Amino acid sequence: MTAITDPITLAGRPAPSRVMFGPHETNLADGRSFSGRHAAYYARRAAGGAGLIVTETASVHASDWPYERAPLAAECGPGWAEVAAACRPHGALVVASLGHAGMQGSSAYSQSVLWAPSRVPDAGSRELPMAMEQPELDALVEGFASAAALAVRCGADGADGLDGVEINAGQHSLLRQFHSGLTNLREDRYGEDKLALTEQVLRAVRERVGEDRVLGLRLCCDELAPWAGVTPDLAAEQAQRLAGLVDYLVVVRGSLYSVPATRPDLHTGPGFNAELCGRIRNAVGGTAPVVLQGSVTDPDQAQHWLTGGVADLVEMTRAQLADPDLVAHCRGGQAHRVRPCMLCNQTCAVRDNRNPVVTCVVEPRSGHETQDPEVGGNDPVRHDVLVVGGGPAGMETARVLARRGHRVELAERGTQLGGMLATAALVHGRERLGLTVEWWRQELLRLGVSVRLGHEVTAAGMDTALAEGRQVVLATGSVAGPRAYEIAADAEVIEAAELVELVGSGLLEERRTGRAVVYDPVGGPVGVGVAELLAARGRAASLVTQDQIAGTQLALTGDLADANARLQRAGVVRETRSLLRAAAADHVVLEDRWTGERRTVDCAFVVHCGHRLPDEELYLHRPGTPRAGDCTAPRTVHEAVLEARRVALAVGAAGERPGVRGGLHTLTVAGGVR
Repeated sequence: MTAITDPITLAGRPAPSRVMFGPHETNLADGRSFSGRHAAYYARRAAGGAGLIVTETASVHASDWPYERAPLAAECGPGWAEVAAACRPHGALVVASLGHAGMQGSSAYSQSVLWAPSRVPDAGSRELPMAMEQPELDALVEGFASAAALAVRCGADGADGLDGVEINAGQHSLLRQFHSGLTNLREDRYGEDKLALTEQVLRAVRERVGEDRVLGLRLCCDELAPWAGVTPDLAAEQAQRLAGLVDYLVVVRGSLYSVPATRPDLHTGPGFNAELCGRIRNAVGGTAPVVLQGSVTDPDQAQHWLTGGVADLVEMTRAQLADPDLVAHCRGGQAHRVRPCMLCNQTCAVRDNRNPVVTCVVEPRSGHETQDPEVGGNDPVRHDVLVVGGGPAGMETARVLARRGHRVELAERGTQLGGMLATAALVHGRERLGLTVEWWRQELLRLGVSVRLGHEVTAAGMDTALAEGRQVVLATGSVAGPRAYEIAADAEVIEAAELVELVGSGLLEERRTGRAVVYDPVGGPVGVGVAELLAARGRAASLVTQDQIAGTQLALTGDLADANARLQRAGVVRETRSLLRAAAADHVVLEDRWTGERRTVDCAFVVHCGHRLPDEELYLHRPGTPRAGDCTAPRTVHEAVLEARRVALAVGAAGERPGVRGGLHTLTVAGGVR
C-alpha cells in the first residue's frame, strides 16, 4: 500500500513524500521579489517532511500585477535561488508556480489594461479587459518560457536552481480563461481550439527547462458553471490531451463566478474534489501522476484517498500552515499529534487590499518564521505556574509552558475546556472548530498539565498561589458587552453564547414561542451562525445588521455569498442597513441607517451578537498580572494564541520568583514585533 509518507519520483527527481505544499498568496514579498521570509517559510515545511513545495505564483509578464506584493518572475531569480538552497538540505522538491491572472487581475497597481481572451467583464471588479491579439499572445508564451528558464537556472553557477515549474491554468489564470466558453468567445484558432494556447505554453516551457526538470500543470476541471464553462466531462478530454506534456497534474475547481470554491471555508467538507480528481485520474490513465487538491487536512483521509486510487499525491497546504510537521508526525507514527486545520480562512486567505502576511489561527508562527521564536526548548529555571482560564489563550499558555519544562496547573471554572471556541463549535456548520479544542486537551494530557475543571480561582486563591511562589497567568475570558438600545422590563435579551448553550442543552423550546431576532452589529460569523442555528431548530429568525449585506466580514474568508445563500434557503429574514433601537416583550424597533425611519418587527426574544468585554475581576485585584486572550480585549482565536505564546515565553524567561513591587505581582510581557 502506498503511503502519503512514501517517496515519489517526478522527472527523475525523488520527492521524500507524496504531500504537496501548494502555491498560495503570502504577502511575504520584498516589492515583487521573493524574500528571505519566503525562504524560511518554505524551508520550515520542507523540514517537516513536505515532498513537493510549489512557491507562490509569479506573474510571467509585467502586464499582470494581481495584488500589491505579487511576485514578478523577472525579479524572482535571487529569491528562488535562496528558497532552493534553504529547502534542499531537507530533500523536498521545489518548483515555481508561474501564471498570469488575466481578467481576474487588477489594474490598480499596473495602471494598465487587463489582458483576456475576449471582452468579457470580470465578475468581481466589473472591469472590461482588452481582447488579446497576436503580439500579446506571443509575449505571453515567451513570458512563460523565459520565467521557467530563469527558475531552473537561478543558482549561483547559472545552472542549478529550482527543480521545475508548475503552470497555473486553475483559479486566477489567463490560461483557464482561454479554456472556457464563459470567457473565450474568440473566432480565431485560439477560440476554435481552446487548449491551443496552453499547449503552446507547455511545449515552450518544456523546451526551455528540459526533460530532467519537473513540469506540472494546475488545471481547472470544473468551473461550476455548466451553462458555458469547463465541466468535468470537458475537463476529462482536456486532461487527456495535456497530461502527456507534463510530469504531474493538479485537479482544481472554480472560475471567475466561483472564486471561493477553489479553497472554501469549513462549511465545505474536506476533500471536496475527491470524486472529480478520481474521475480525471481515470481519464488520463496513468499518463501523469495526479494531485488531489481541496481542503485535504486530515492525514488519515489523505491516506484513504491515496489508497483508494483517487490520486497519486495530496496537496495539504492549509494543513501544513496549521502544523508544519504534519508529515514528520505521520512518519513517526504520531498522526494523532497533528494540529488540526480549522478551515476558517481567517488568516491564511490574504489576497485582499489589507495586504496581511499569511499566517494560521492556531499556528501564528507560520509566515513569521524569521521573527517569532520557536516555542519548543527548555527554560533555564523551572516554575510552578497557575493558568486561570481554559479557553484558547489559557490552553495555549499552559501547553507552551509545559512543553518548556514548567509545572503547570490550569484551572477552569466551567465543566469543559475550550471557552468561547467550544461554544462556537456548537453553532450550525462550525463543528470543525471543536477539533482544535480536542487537540489542545490531548496535548495538555500528554504534557502532564494538571487540569482542574469546575474550579473557580478567587482573588484569595490567586493571592495564595502568589504567596506560595507560583507564577499566575490570567486567561479569564470575557463578559457580556454593552447594549446600545432600550430594553423594556418584560423584554428578553440573551447573549449569543447563552443561546448556543440553550440549544446544546435542549432548552430552547422552553423560551417564548415566536420569532427570534438576532442582532449583529459586528458583521462576523457569529450572527450568521446563530441565525442558521435557530433556523435549523425550526425557529423563525430575523438577522438585523447595519450593513447592506449580512455577515459582511465574511468576505475576508470567502464565505459571504455562500452564507447569504444559506440564510435565504433557511428562511432567515435579513433586516439590512438597520439598527436595533428598542426591545420589548413582543417586538423590536429598528431604524434605517440611511433615512432614520423606524419600524417594528415581531419578536419573542433578542439574541445579542455584539462585542464582549474583558473579565477583569482578577486582573484589577492584581494589576500587572500577565494575561492573554479576551481578558485583555475582545480577541480572535489567532490573537489569543499569539498573546498566549508571548506570555508563556515571558513567564518562562522570568527569575526564580515573581517580582514584587509595591505589593503587586509584576511581569513585563514583550509585545513582539507584530
